[in-house]
Amino acid sequence: MIKNRQFVFPILIAVMFFSIVISAGIGPVYIMPGDILSILGEKFFHLQSANLPDWMQSIIIDQRLPRIIIAVIIGASLAVSGALMQALFHNPLADPYIIGVSAGASLGAVVAMVGIGSAFYVTSPFINNNIVVLLSFIGGIISAILVYIIARKNGKVSVATLLLTGIAIGGMMQALTTFIMLQQQTTDLKSIMTRLMGSFSTASWSDVLVILPFAVIGVFLTFLITKQLDILSLGDDEAHHLGINVKVIRTIILVIATLLASISVALFGIIAFVGLIVPHISRLLMGPKHKLLITCSIFLGAILLIWSDAIARSIIPAKEIPIGIITSVIGSIFFLYLLKK
Repeated sequence: MIKNRQFVFPILIAVMFFSIVISAGIGPVYIMPGDILSILGEKFFHLQSANLPDWMQSIIIDQRLPRIIIAVIIGASLAVSGALMQALFHNPLADPYIIGVSAGASLGAVVAMVGIGSAFYVTSPFINNNIVVLLSFIGGIISAILVYIIARKNGKVSVATLLLTGIAIGGMMQALTTFIMLQQQTTDLKSIMTRLMGSFSTASWSDVLVILPFAVIGVFLTFLITKQLDILSLGDDEAHHLGINVKVIRTIILVIATLLASISVALFGIIAFVGLIVPHISRLLMGPKHKLLITCSIFLGAILLIWSDAIARSIIPAKEIPIGIITSVIGSIFFLYLLKK
């Protein structure tokens, strides 16, 4: 844990701003940071700037900036979700992806994508996406409840039990998802698979409007219960003696964590291991107090996904790979390190 913690957040804010500006220039067409600052200043602060070509402004404002904002929102949401999952299970290896919540959210999202047009007759993309988020959340909640009920024994959840239960529930949800997808026509199947692979290639400002309210609500509610999270970390019996309704607070944690994980899966697919990596690093930097831990996780999660997305769209010339591949490679190495440790 860092002793001079007052310097951590200013540094993280500066790093995030630097990451946004630099990553906005990365892509098939490289744009200098100075030009990016000029475009952003003109667009959002009405500052005078050099006469930059319209195509350059279109690339930054219409294409790259929305996906960077999405990366910030999703990175922060997944990081906070992971921190909440670890507090819920009293287990440092808990994560929405590992314990099967993401697989359940995927199932809910696929059910929504398959059924919205035919059953609900929805034509508005905005309403469509909100329904997908809702059913994704329901699928994630079902998975989380199943894992929690099955893995919990005598008030505790062991690492082995958690991992095995998560694998089993996640596998079952994934099998149901695959079965539904295979019933679709080729064009619909391709569309669903592209959406679930974990990519920001289709990100737009309308997507920002869909997920931002859910993320803000989830993070805001998390900050309201940081003291309860600290007390809960002492153990259920101690928390009960200190006046905490353990069942109620656990239910609240479960709902918030699942909501924050589901908004990512619903619109941009499974982006694995962010909720595992970031809380660990935040805990090393800021210690176990959840108010500082959550705040640090928000910035680190955003920074991690900003750069993961930048790598995903630039590592192979003229091609883009799903961001989920980048986070899975990083997360798998980190996960093996934690298991070995």
